[in-house]
Amino acid sequence: MNFIETLIIAIVEGLTEFLPVSSTGHMIITSSIMGIEKDAFVKLFEIAIQLGAILSVVVLYWKKFFDFAKWQFYLKLIVAVIPALVLGKLLADKIDALLESPITVAISLIAGGIVLLFIDKLFTKSTIKEEKDITYVKGFIIGIWQCLAMVPGISRSAASIIGGMQQKLNRKVAAEFSFFLAVPTMAAATGYKLLKTYKETPEIIKDKHNLMLLGVGNLVAFIVAMLAVKFFIGYLQKHGFKIFGWYRIVVGVIVLVLIYKGVIIK
Repeated sequence: MNFIETLIIAIVEGLTEFLPVSSTGHMIITSSIMGIEKDAFVKLFEIAIQLGAILSVVVLYWKKFFDFAKWQFYLKLIVAVIPALVLGKLLADKIDALLESPITVAISLIAGGIVLLFIDKLFTKSTIKEEKDITYVKGFIIGIWQCLAMVPGISRSAASIIGGMQQKLNRKVAAEFSFFLAVPTMAAATGYKLLKTYKETPEIIKDKHNLMLLGVGNLVAFIVAMLAVKFFIGYLQKHGFKIFGWYRIVVGVIVLVLIYKGVIIK
């Protein structure tokens, strides 16, 4: 993996992490098109780089994250992240295997796109308009929805936002809670992947070139994600999810065609 490939994947991650289009799926597709070999470092990179994008939320919502007087906020995130921690640990090897499958991404993109076409009409009676009104039970259920994103192409953002809307959150609150929940989720996923890689192949972590690529990738993803978050919240409030549904379907079909033509190896 070279420097240019790192920049491209980092930009893709930053643009797609908070949109309901699957950042992991887009990174898998991008790396496949560029012919990047799925070695241990690339698998680590595609997970660890998401932390850079996620940290943009901490900066953009710093008042929320550093208001220690409102301890309930942190407890809600802890409760909501439990399902992902448990299933992530149990299914770690199977998840790693799916990260090599562009065809899984394509099918998931199309299926998720179809859902997004109708989601605005499906959940119209929202009663929760502020984060403080989200109960611990609702947070936990949203966390369960988030686990669907362990299948590449589903989208962590889409799954948790839909889960929030199913729990009567309005679109803005559902999207913001999805952003907040991403912080402990991806911090845990990155930490676990780094620790596992260090135990199994410590030379990857100790390699200065790899560390440089991880640092640059996270920085670029962080900057790009800050712009993407601001765009998404504004767009979502005005227009809803339909355009993202059509986008997913189109991209999924294109990927299937590229797989059939042999441009992308399934």
